[in-house]
Amino acid sequence: MRRLAISTLSLALLATAALAQAPAPTKRRIAVLDFDYSTVQSEVASVMGSNQDIGKGIADMIVTELVKNGTYSVIERKKMDEIMAEQNFQQSGRTDPSTAVQLAKILGVDAIIIGSITQFGRDDHNVGVSAGALKIGGFGLGSVGTKSAKAVVAIDARIVSTTTAEILDVAKGKGESSRSGLSLGAAGGGNGGAAGGAFTMGSSNFGSTLIGEATNNAVDSLTGQLVAASPKIPESVVAIQALVADVDGKTITINVGSSSGVRVGGTYAVLRPGREIHDPATGKVIKRTTTSVGQITITEADEGSATGTLTGGPAKVGDCVGGCPAHMASPN
Repeated sequence: MRRLAISTLSLALLATAALAQAPAPTKRRIAVLDFDYSTVQSEVASVMGSNQDIGKGIADMIVTELVKNGTYSVIERKKMDEIMAEQNFQQSGRTDPSTAVQLAKILGVDAIIIGSITQFGRDDHNVGVSAGALKIGGFGLGSVGTKSAKAVVAIDARIVSTTTAEILDVAKGKGESSRSGLSLGAAGGGNGGAAGGAFTMGSSNFGSTLIGEATNNAVDSLTGQLVAASPKIPESVVAIQALVADVDGKTITINVGSSSGVRVGGTYAVLRPGREIHDPATGKVIKRTTTSVGQITITEADEGSATGTLTGGPAKVGDCVGGCPAHMASPN
């Protein structure tokens, strides 16, 4: 009996050790595009006091929550803005799957999240606060009466494949907040709202207003669904044919980048090109022999090049990465 107990304990310890040594699953790499808010634009102006891009603000909130959660590797806002400016992507296309896929390929992500804000304001209108809402402190903060107020925010999102533009999953987030004696823009226990300046999503008291609480609740609801959908996102593996352009010890640079599907974290074989084998009838190259040099793990990538760390080696300029291009100079 004692021997059986020891054997059982040994098996349990071995299983625990195996789990500890097992590699962690690769995080899917995603980007969140600014959400479209065109259907609630007039309501935003009434609630916030001016027409503000709440689609950008809500996208930023979703990114923050996804980063905190840790399920995904999320592209930072600065990188998104740079790419959109370089490629002249228009915000009017923020819900267009084909536009999203173009951007996603440049960013080297597995999926991109696009969406719309469908409700922003009070609950008795489909799209928010009426234009005649009472103004508080000089701003249209959407008062719905002196007895009670209820703010509602609704968001729809789609997870889009970077390779096929297929919608992999959808998510709907809805948040509400209500208290007696408050306007939508009021915070705390009184009737006050934003005062003495622009009322924005970046305002320090936004989260404590009714509309801010409803927005946070909607984002929390949506984020939970996006996290649950992560198994539906396949890891994009793009075959590349590149050449080593520079070698600095274990750091090598290759001559293709994100526009060819290279992504940070991706790993590719590094090969030494050998002799060409020609078709005796046409003289055309039908095969090139190669020998293994090692493997590169990409640490940074721009549109036309990428840099990574080499395992194995040493590598030299002219080595192939992934595969050898069809047209290349014969090795020395």
